[in-house]
Amino acid sequence: MTLACIGLSLIISGYSIRLIYIQVTKHDEFTALAAQKHSIRQSIHARRGQILDANGEILATDLPTKTVIADGSLIKDADALAKTAAPFLEISSAELAQKLKTKRKYLILKRNLPEDRANALAESLSQQSLRGIYFEQDAQRIYPNGEMLAHVLGFLDRDGRGVQGLEASMEAYLNGENGFRLIQRDRTGREIVIYRGQEHPARNGINVQLTIDMNLQSIVESEINTAYHELKAAHVVAIMLRPQTGEVLAMASRPTFNPNHLEAVTNTDQLRNHSIMDMLEPGSTFKIVVASGVLNEKLVHPESPIYCEQGRFYYGGKVLRDHGTGYGYLSVHDILVKSSNIGMAKLAFLLGDQGVFDYIRKFGFGERTGIELPGEICGLIHPPYRWSKLSITRMPMGHEVAVTPLQLIVAMSAIANNGKLMAPHIIKALLDDSGKALSEVSPNIVRQVISPETARAIRDALVDVVGQRGTAALAHVNGFNVAGKTGTAQKVNPKGGYYDHKYIVSFVGFLPAEDPQFTCLVIVDDAKLPPGVDYGGLVSAPIFSRIAERAARYMNLTPTSKNPPITASRESFRKDDWLQ
Repeated sequence: MTLACIGLSLIISGYSIRLIYIQVTKHDEFTALAAQKHSIRQSIHARRGQILDANGEILATDLPTKTVIADGSLIKDADALAKTAAPFLEISSAELAQKLKTKRKYLILKRNLPEDRANALAESLSQQSLRGIYFEQDAQRIYPNGEMLAHVLGFLDRDGRGVQGLEASMEAYLNGENGFRLIQRDRTGREIVIYRGQEHPARNGINVQLTIDMNLQSIVESEINTAYHELKAAHVVAIMLRPQTGEVLAMASRPTFNPNHLEAVTNTDQLRNHSIMDMLEPGSTFKIVVASGVLNEKLVHPESPIYCEQGRFYYGGKVLRDHGTGYGYLSVHDILVKSSNIGMAKLAFLLGDQGVFDYIRKFGFGERTGIELPGEICGLIHPPYRWSKLSITRMPMGHEVAVTPLQLIVAMSAIANNGKLMAPHIIKALLDDSGKALSEVSPNIVRQVISPETARAIRDALVDVVGQRGTAALAHVNGFNVAGKTGTAQKVNPKGGYYDHKYIVSFVGFLPAEDPQFTCLVIVDDAKLPPGVDYGGLVSAPIFSRIAERAARYMNLTPTSKNPPITASRESFRKDDWLQ
């Protein structure tokens, strides 16, 4: 009996020691194990920053949704759970049941489920006491304006990261930081609120406000959309800038896409922002460079006469021609107005190879503008040591150079801005959730390219370009003096040489010429014109005119000219008049 008591006492003592060991020595370890089995780390979704236009209109925002998650350790009847949840998740019951037969504690069933459907599913599961499905807050990126400004805004990948446009270049600001909370659940899977553990709040992304005015963007998009379809063009590009600040007011390309429906994209060209990603020979719009250079260096003055060889100039073993019947003596002013190739070549001789190259670079060609958009290219400007003997006669009229549309409008804006070249920018400010500016982008003067006096002389010639004597009468806007230049260049064949009967046509100008409020560029690539309609600046100039007239009305600009309206039509001009 005594031995039995001693044995029993030893057994009880052993269990007591083991209990003390578990409760005291191993307390933290087993507490953590219990927490691991009954606690989960729940993500707290951070709202991605909004993108706004200059007036505060929302261009990109998050729509609250729910991510649906399965916890296989809590699922008792996968078939019953699947039958209830499948209609809400738009998945077949059989497919969902197969997914639910898992031991994984965290299996994503569906992303971006609208909140109303998620709430309805949660209610249905609760009524049937079905466990194993829970929800996390999420969001779907939406673009309220659809195709409008799509190339500038870009879009996100499936993981919510920006992969194109501002969504990509401003990712560090737009993307917030998700938080988390540790929650404990009872054996039915419900959260025990009083045992809620550590919580790290989410940090929402920063809102980005653009310089874009969606009213002007709408004008630009509607006009180039019409032109793109009517002319059956390969591409159409239009950009508007405020020349004094470099602010981008509108930027659009065709073809385009809807970032809300990327599944509808059938060609990667739809995703391409041609304003900054394309190189093109600019044609005669480039003539402002050499004309500015010779005037700025005081090698000539606006009325200096230059003999233009009656339209045929033999140089370097080739004949350089002016279009039409050619000219005798033209002033420097009229060389721009008439867009004489021969006159411009002779002005380039005065500057010399290095001088021409220097002014090309001063106007910003051959380097990126630095705009806050991904994918910008720098164009192609060869240094003089790589030029042929003909280069100095070809480059002044926009051949043997490759520029981007954005570079071209920035250069013309320097003429409008008294010779100051401004860095273009599309970001206006970074804002917090209350709309308070965290930082603002200030205008940045890159350099004084030419003197104000030279800029005024070029401007006066460009006003006459759009007058009755010039090559851009169809760019006229009633009530305003418009300054601008047309350009037509044969389209370069990547295999060498040029395509026959394929042209890239442009017009870039500003108004009012006396006090420019905006610069606008229109480029049409390979338009298919109806029979009887000649080619050249008559394509892009009228598009500019329509955009500029509507923009002037929207901006409530006061008319500055009493000149009678120019009554011109495409059919009233010869092809030779417009191939400039």
